[in-house]
Amino acid sequence: MRVDLLVTDVLGIGIDFGTTHSVAAVYDGSKVRLVALEENAPLLPSATYIDRRLQTLTGQAAIDRYIADNTGRTVELIPEVISETSQFVEHNDPENPTAVETVTQRHYGRPIIDSGLKGRLFRGTKRLLGDPGIRRLMVFEHPFRLVALITPVLLRIRQAVEAHAGNVASAHLGRPVNFEGRDRFRNETALARLGEAYRHAGVRGQRFYPEPVAAAASFLEAHPDAPGEHLLTLDFGGGTLDLCVLRRHREGFDVLGTHGVALGGDHIDQQLFRVLLCPELGRGELWRRRGFDREIETRFPFEDYEELLVNWAVTYTLNQNRYSAPVHDCIAAGGSAARKFRRLNELIQRNLSYSVFQSIKDLKARLSSEETARLDIPELDLDLTVTRAQFESIIAAQLGEVEVALDTVLALSRLRADAIDIVIGTGGSSLIPAVRRLLVDRFPRQVVEHDPFTSVAAGLAIADYQHRLRTR
Repeated sequence: MRVDLLVTDVLGIGIDFGTTHSVAAVYDGSKVRLVALEENAPLLPSATYIDRRLQTLTGQAAIDRYIADNTGRTVELIPEVISETSQFVEHNDPENPTAVETVTQRHYGRPIIDSGLKGRLFRGTKRLLGDPGIRRLMVFEHPFRLVALITPVLLRIRQAVEAHAGNVASAHLGRPVNFEGRDRFRNETALARLGEAYRHAGVRGQRFYPEPVAAAASFLEAHPDAPGEHLLTLDFGGGTLDLCVLRRHREGFDVLGTHGVALGGDHIDQQLFRVLLCPELGRGELWRRRGFDREIETRFPFEDYEELLVNWAVTYTLNQNRYSAPVHDCIAAGGSAARKFRRLNELIQRNLSYSVFQSIKDLKARLSSEETARLDIPELDLDLTVTRAQFESIIAAQLGEVEVALDTVLALSRLRADAIDIVIGTGGSSLIPAVRRLLVDRFPRQVVEHDPFTSVAAGLAIADYQHRLRTR
């Protein structure tokens, strides 16, 4: 069903491809309408699942298939063939000549191929776009460019928008102020890749627009009579923290300053895993094993496991003998630590990492509205009670980064905090009570409520509408 145009024949289209979720909206000059990307829902998980036949699923279906096919499955790694060499062999016997034989020898690398893996799930790929060193990811021995991994999601979004609004030849597209990465050209690299993916998805007219500015535009459209001249937006999403300061005037607004850092909900989830779960998985325990002539006792090398554990997409690579043997030694040694190492073994062997991180996200969400919540993971025989005060203590460093980011965007805008009239928090992580309290303490009576999950897409559609009016 197409949207009825209420004011003009112009229709603005906005697409917010996010680290965790994606949203699309249309605006006809009177009302913003969110496009149903999932069944009767505007939020689409930014996820792609590719099976062994290289068939693709996107969104919630991708996640559901990955969980159904992989969670609880015993992971078995086999050595990867990294090269082959062939030699011609001729038996040097003139009295008994034989045909020349070819002898092929395969060279194996470390065992990193999961022979039972039915499909790969890619979520949060947006975080990789600014890294020029990551060009391709292997999917069942086929190299996939990052562009190819996100194009199916963008294609689905474009098709959903077209079902409502007709042909989508162009749109305003969200972008963070700064993409993740350390390379000084990370923004150029990421935008080139994202632009290529949108072109493959059929969106050729691309107008990239800063996400916090879009959220501000959405608020101003919804609240045109809100008093005040200066507006600050804090967009705290899954992968980045983006801020902007605007000055309003009769014709619209001017952007006084923007700032962005690589801090998002995913980083907070990883910090919660490190603090809450790692001690329950064997960090800090001793490793006892039999040496040549005596028993050896050292600290268990948990640091060799930790980075792979906090990145759920590669946790399965811990199913190698050099990782599993020490864990089995610690289980066999018995004692109070054996239970922790059994958990670690279960987490790795049964491919539970994604589900564990979903439990952490659920915990974080509950602590936004409750003072106490449980982190209950029955597959690991783990049930922890976490208070909001504990949670805020765990993420104290991340909250400090938010403070620094606020100082920076104010300095870039040449304004003091008391000159800000309206403060908007958007993005899922802006709902964390400690983040909101930080804003209220810094900007008393200026913090307002605005939709944390769809305001960016709405603002992009509004900006696109205004652009089309100016250029028609």
